[in-house]
Amino acid sequence: MARIAGVDLPRNKYINIALTYIFGIGNSRAKAILAEANVEANRKVSDLNEEEVNRIRTAIENGSSVEGDLRKDVSMHIKRLIEIGSYRGYRHRRSLPVRGQRTHTNARTRKGPRKGTVANKKKATAK
Repeated sequence: MARIAGVDLPRNKYINIALTYIFGIGNSRAKAILAEANVEANRKVSDLNEEEVNRIRTAIENGSSVEGDLRKDVSMHIKRLIEIGSYRGYRHRRSLPVRGQRTHTNARTRKGPRKGTVANKKKATAK
């Protein structure tokens, strides 16, 4: 099993798909990495030899950050937004949608489960 950037790649998948299991690598970046490493995209991970895996590993290391470093960068950017008191930081702090989506209805993924109604609320009398 090929282990690249701390992630075990699935053996039965094509290498261009398997690279997307690494955080920070999508389809287009996976194709660019394979082109840089001179590895065919239509080969399975189990068919790669050690030298090809090493070329892929060096191509990823030469590029921008992936996995833990990228996660740390993203969290630091969010912390910076919160500290400077920007609108986006405020939305992150309140666990609300950040990119302008409506919240009157929807946004349940970000806001969490619905709060129940008030327990001792007076009932409206029927006339």
